Amino acid sequence: MELKEEIFIPASRETVYAALNDTEMLKACIPGCEELIRHSDTELEAKVVLKVGPVKARFAGKVTLNPYDPPRAFSLTGEGNGGAAGFAKGGADVVLEEVEGGTRLTYEAKADIGGKLAQLGSRLVQGTAKKLSAKFFACLAEKVSEGEAAPAA
Repeated sequence: MELKEEIFIPASRETVYAALNDTEMLKACIPGCEELIRHSDTELEAKVVLKVGPVKARFAGKVTLNPYDPPRAFSLTGEGNGGAAGFAKGGADVVLEEVEGGTRLTYEAKADIGGKLAQLGSRLVQGTAKKLSAKFFACLAEKVSEGEAAPAA
């Protein structure tokens, strides 16, 4: 499964990059996130409840960040296990480009799934993944732009 998307966020590239590395921001914006623990600058652990079609499961997973060109670009890889529901593993490359009025965030993600999730059919899983990523980025854009608009203390 592959996803590719471009999102405009009305905030500076540095602000967007910082938000994407802020554990509380990520926890607030990841759909179904129950817990997000940062073990190091590059290692995160998450517990997320997701519903894909008729399958609802709690996934436990690990994410590794690779900030190879901050604040312009980074990549991440991860894997999660949902018990009987199956597993997912994959990664994404994220590029942040300064544009007039904010930042253009582009990502390209690839994932492999197995178990009951894989039996649901790629169209349903891809549609759900696209909906969840749209929800995440809409939340992130809203929270980041609110932060940019807040007066400095």
